[in-house]
Amino acid sequence: MATFLFDKIIFGPVKSRRLGDSLGINLLPINKKVCNFNCIYCECGLTQSYLPSGSKMPTRQEIKNKLELRLIKMKNEQNPPDTITFAGNGEPTLHPDFVEIINDTLFLRNTILPSAKIAVLSNATRIHVSKIFNALNLVDLNILKIDSVIKETQTLINCPLSDYNLTSVIKNLKMFNGNLIIQTLFFNGLYKGKTVDNTTTEELEAWLNVIREINPKMVMIYTIARDTPFDTLNKISFNVLEQIAKKVTNLGIPVQISD
Repeated sequence: MATFLFDKIIFGPVKSRRLGDSLGINLLPINKKVCNFNCIYCECGLTQSYLPSGSKMPTRQEIKNKLELRLIKMKNEQNPPDTITFAGNGEPTLHPDFVEIINDTLFLRNTILPSAKIAVLSNATRIHVSKIFNALNLVDLNILKIDSVIKETQTLINCPLSDYNLTSVIKNLKMFNGNLIIQTLFFNGLYKGKTVDNTTTEELEAWLNVIREINPKMVMIYTIARDTPFDTLNKISFNVLEQIAKKVTNLGIPVQISD
């Protein structure tokens, strides 16, 4: 099925299911997805490499200049975004200047549009790096992915392209001491002849146990909303999402549903 790449460094604002009017920041090349996951549902398509070889990442200064101009424009138009969101064509923490860019963004937000929240959408693969961990602790919405806590399913869904230890990632997620949001995309279907479904009783029981241990300040659950690389994947009904949300709420953790 058709997928797309973000063709700008600063894009939107877009109406986000989870983040309201979201002004996006793409730290990655505009002509190539760069990610250390190859999620089978990714709207940006399949990952060719988790290295930016042959493609140019935007520089720290370029990002800062473009963001400053856009925020000033939005302020003058009295049209501030709800969030300034690091998303785009892959995993944002792979940018070599990610930490410095977060600091620049915090400064610009505080100076120009202090009402906007800063969000980072990350697959949590680099939270073991202390400077990235510390930078994520500074943003308002530290949104980290965990689509399954059962190794076989997680591998089938996320298809890691580099070393990935699920047990270590979960341990590191606990180190945030609740200063994080867990995001999980629920779906089912077929991939390479195998059934993939992270909504089974076994999957949900294991996932809920880990959510209880991590104790995030919120859980965001959602399902497929845009085109994916494979037409054998199915979105989950809102009713099923509501049932999952109720289980999270019973843990005493706020949950946000997007279908």
